[in-house]
Amino acid sequence: MRTNRPGIGADAFARLVEQAIARIPEEIRTYLDNVVISVKRRPSLDLLAEMGLAPDEPLFGVYLGVPLTERSASEPPLYPDAIHIFQEPLEACCATREELLEEIEITVVHEIAHFFGFSDEELEALGYG
Repeated sequence: MRTNRPGIGADAFARLVEQAIARIPEEIRTYLDNVVISVKRRPSLDLLAEMGLAPDEPLFGVYLGVPLTERSASEPPLYPDAIHIFQEPLEACCATREELLEEIEITVVHEIAHFFGFSDEELEALGYG
């Protein structure tokens, strides 16, 4: 991790996430009406453990929900879908504000793609790993 990170305030970071979402084509954004996208400082230790990650391993974002490809009309999800974007790990891995914005965009697209049913392997092949 880098020590000269482009740390910014929570509000400014949230605006960068909003900018990344706004750049997603409208045809895709219409499917996100019932998806909560939030910014968190960092992932919890419980979440990292649940995902099989070490406490010091960076996690930029996570999708929590039932992907569209796995939904059933007769058994809808019990909870709303959520995407959490984690500010501290993103800032720690980026040297400049421009790099941070690019990594936020990649992370937002990555997590939205999970909502649509893409696997990590498929996203890696598309350059969003």
